[in-house]
Amino acid sequence: MKTILKFTSLLGCIILASLVLSDFYVAKYTSYSSDKIDDVEEVNVGLLLGTSKYTSSGRLNYFYKYRVEAAIDLYESCKIREILVSGDNSSISYNEPIMIYKDLLQAGIPKEDIHLDYAGFRTFDSVIRAKKIFNQSKLLIISQRFHNERALFIARSNGIEATAFNTKTVSFGFAPKTFVREKLARVKAVLDVHLLGTKPRFLGKSEIIS
Repeated sequence: MKTILKFTSLLGCIILASLVLSDFYVAKYTSYSSDKIDDVEEVNVGLLLGTSKYTSSGRLNYFYKYRVEAAIDLYESCKIREILVSGDNSSISYNEPIMIYKDLLQAGIPKEDIHLDYAGFRTFDSVIRAKKIFNQSKLLIISQRFHNERALFIARSNGIEATAFNTKTVSFGFAPKTFVREKLARVKAVLDVHLLGTKPRFLGKSEIIS
């Protein structure tokens, strides 16, 4: 019994240390992000990280709303010239890139300046595919600050000269699972980059953005 308790305690300490260290390590990459559009360096491509337009309860997802609005503002401010929309398209009835594409078109973004990555099943895939498939070694990532930190860590660790724009965020109470999941995702990101040699689920044919 004592052995089991010791093992459980040790395992708990290891998990806690992993969470704390990964969080601290990834958070350092916030220095590559900006909160104000005026502070953003002009780049050719903005990588808009997808999410669902609606929550499981049917409400508008404000993470989605703020990311799309930010991409439109950055484009209209000439901070980006092309928008690469990367998201999950894992089933016939669920397609993040198409949802975003329609809203960008409705806002007046020309369709020739919007590029869709249907295999952005998670942030790691979205970032690596931006380089491997769409040939982007320099880009602006568009999402909330907490999400950008992890995306920047992945990008910079893989030779991508990435910066990020921090969109408006939402309160913890709106989506507590999202913020909790982020802590676990940071551990996975560190493992993917430094230990596991993880590759995107799909690569495939290049779709170079000039």
